[in-house]
Amino acid sequence: MSFCTFRGGEKFRDHFEAGVYACSVCGFELFPSISKYEHSSPWPAFSRTMHPDSVKKEPEVIPQSKPNALKVSCGQCGQGLGHEFLQDGPDGGSRF
Repeated sequence: MSFCTFRGGEKFRDHFEAGVYACSVCGFELFPSISKYEHSSPWPAFSRTMHPDSVKKEPEVIPQSKPNALKVSCGQCGQGLGHEFLQDGPDGGSRF
């Protein structure tokens, strides 16, 4: 099991070991490793979550944010994970 949060997540950018990426605070399962893919972002990129309730999503409130971005946090403890970018993932889907 790999642990991932927004802070320090860049160390998992080139990590492709099979398993599950989990919240570094509470251990809640967030993303399956099979949904991880290479992206130009300096952060790891995932195309889907482990479970529908793995993450909480809310509109981003920072004025300079992309209109197609949602703020994402752990579905269990609320730890900030970064963003979901709509229509920026594989095949036009989401990128976490």
